[in-house]
Amino acid sequence: MKDVYLLSGFLGSGKTTFLANFIHELKERSLKPAVIMNELGALNFDSQAVEEGVPLKEMLNGCICCSGAEKTEAQVQSLLAESDWDVLLIETTGAAHPVEALDAVYSPLFANELNIKGIVTIADSKRWLHRQEMTPQTRSLFLEQIRHAHLILANKSDLLTEEQMAQVTYEIQGFNEHAQILQTVNAKIPFAFLEKLEATATGEVKKADIGHHLHLSSRLLHFEEGEMYSMEQVEDWVRSLPETVYRMKGYVPIEGMSHPMLFQYAYGLTQWMPEYMKMEPNLVIIGDQVDQIPLLGRE
Repeated sequence: MKDVYLLSGFLGSGKTTFLANFIHELKERSLKPAVIMNELGALNFDSQAVEEGVPLKEMLNGCICCSGAEKTEAQVQSLLAESDWDVLLIETTGAAHPVEALDAVYSPLFANELNIKGIVTIADSKRWLHRQEMTPQTRSLFLEQIRHAHLILANKSDLLTEEQMAQVTYEIQGFNEHAQILQTVNAKIPFAFLEKLEATATGEVKKADIGHHLHLSSRLLHFEEGEMYSMEQVEDWVRSLPETVYRMKGYVPIEGMSHPMLFQYAYGLTQWMPEYMKMEPNLVIIGDQVDQIPLLGRE
């Protein structure tokens, strides 16, 4: 399994500085990094931060969470096929919603090869204090990037007083109680905080230990040989799931069909499409605490 980190945060928050530091730390530990960079414009000025010899894919003129979703899948497949790496770092554009970004990265085609470690959000501490001055749409995205993070860097702490940083930390912790918050300068943190991140649910369904939460997480449901369901059974299962399941996509073996059907779920709506090639029967589930939900055929 190859580890994957998503780097989230607004332009100017220190995301690219963090990326450069992360690459250096990985190399110090003899781990081989690969990078996907996503920009809305036609030029990616941040790519110079990636050291020579590190596999790099650039996505321009499209956000990873909308028009870039299929491109992201293609870029990851390309890296898996062409390059030798241990850890993939995906720097999203500042306009990317974390749930959408995770959805774009975790494809059922290669879900069993990747371990999504988590979303690291780099937040400008001064910007947090002045968030009410943002436009409503910008502020909403800023808050969503913090709310869904697994690790939050309250960056540029050297620009604020101790009292201001205490306020920033207290307020952010109240907004996202699941994530650890670190006060940082130049987005520098000990590597150990990154190693212990966990956003891929594993194992059988069981009650979570007290104090343990897989916040925004992804889970892979693999269908065994000969395991088949009717569309009605799948739809009934979907209706039984909590609203904290945001996305599902994959290939489900359906009775009477020669190949697993493409299945997608988002915002309470399901979509089925016939598949004319035999795809691996995998279903990716994305949401809050998906380690605790009953899986189809596994109750």
